[in-house]
Amino acid sequence: MTVDDTGSGAGGSASPGGERRAPEGAGDSAGTPSSDADPDPVPGPDAAAPGERPGNEGADGGPEDDGGREHLVEWTQDRAVDRGRPERADHAPSVPGAPRDEPPEDDPLALRLETLILGAERRYTPFQAARTAGVSMELASRFWRAMGFADINQAKALTEADVLALRRLAGLVEAGLLSEAMAVQVARSTGQTTARLAEWQIDSFLEGLTEPPEPGMTRTEVTYPLMELLLPELEEFLVYVWRRQLAAATGRVVQVSDDEEMVDRRLAIGFADLVGFTRLTRRMEEEEVGELVEAFETTSADLVAARGGRLVKTLGDEVLFAADDAGVAAEIALRLIETLSGDETMPELRVGIAFGTVATRMGDVFGTTVNLASRLTSIAPRDAVLVDSAFAEELIRTGEAPVSETAAAEETDRAAKEGEQPPDYRFALQPMWQRPVRGLGVVEPWLLTRRAEKRED
Repeated sequence: MTVDDTGSGAGGSASPGGERRAPEGAGDSAGTPSSDADPDPVPGPDAAAPGERPGNEGADGGPEDDGGREHLVEWTQDRAVDRGRPERADHAPSVPGAPRDEPPEDDPLALRLETLILGAERRYTPFQAARTAGVSMELASRFWRAMGFADINQAKALTEADVLALRRLAGLVEAGLLSEAMAVQVARSTGQTTARLAEWQIDSFLEGLTEPPEPGMTRTEVTYPLMELLLPELEEFLVYVWRRQLAAATGRVVQVSDDEEMVDRRLAIGFADLVGFTRLTRRMEEEEVGELVEAFETTSADLVAARGGRLVKTLGDEVLFAADDAGVAAEIALRLIETLSGDETMPELRVGIAFGTVATRMGDVFGTTVNLASRLTSIAPRDAVLVDSAFAEELIRTGEAPVSETAAAEETDRAAKEGEQPPDYRFALQPMWQRPVRGLGVVEPWLLTRRAEKRED
């Protein structure tokens, strides 16, 4: 059985490998706090900071900025957690490596942050949560593991949200909207994506924002009130972006006329790889390497999105992108070369693109086309783009590139004689020597370039 040990997602926060017991007086079966509840309750999401009038917000959605820094400091000090306050042993679940019979105390701030983020206190053991949701323990465990939550045996670490999530997933299966395998895939893809998002936000976003605003204050004293302010805004923004991405993905799929192609689609797949990255990192500090990778990924993501492609994933010194149209993929590849070659801090880049049938699963792409694109990248010249013959044929078929420069010149001359507009090709293709590629046999790569515009004298 599994639940989250990081405090993110639906599974709640718990450490693996040991039992946890909920605090006494956490609430009755209806969720009503009992009389011996924590005398310093967790502030609700609508609580206002000192000097802030409820419902009267500034333009950015936060408290009005009339002396906002002073108010934040005062509010932070009022709400700061007294880390020295002892907690009873029966409030403390176990942590990795701790003896089961002597569970250490949980960090009070961690517990309060968990309750704030999840919106409820720990109430159920995994067995109780599964039973309350009407789901078998076996299926509940499959869902939790798919979401990436760590094993906690039968500790009382789950909330009403965990029960509701189980009900929803199981309900989709019972209604026939999803098979059990598909429901597990939904749980896994959501868990993996949000886990990475949560880690990024904590490592990069919150770390910078939790710098103490005043001397003598600790980062700990700032974290809780900051999270209380950010949580509802980040949640709404996350849902907005997800809906936008879902609408775009659905639109791409329904436009496909062939039912089989809705699953195994024909796409242009491209890899962009920094040349000599491993050797370069040996001469750089870790912070410099991180900044280089972040700049590369950010630039690539922006260019791919702006030109109508999709960034599938980043692999440090390499990015994988996809496009429905060969012309879009060609434009992305050349823009990447042109942009990064003008940045003196960036290593040289090479790009490989292949076109063909691709299997898409959980947001990733698989198949021979993907493998071929990767192989073409490894043999591409520096600051150049290599494509396979299928990609070249697609560019020619759609009128994005001529069969050859000789054919293009003949077409231009013929159009001039007949008083017609000559064809407007964006790209040029140059056949390269055929060569064997590991695992894929002999391939015929083509060098892709931007076709030079001819200006009239």
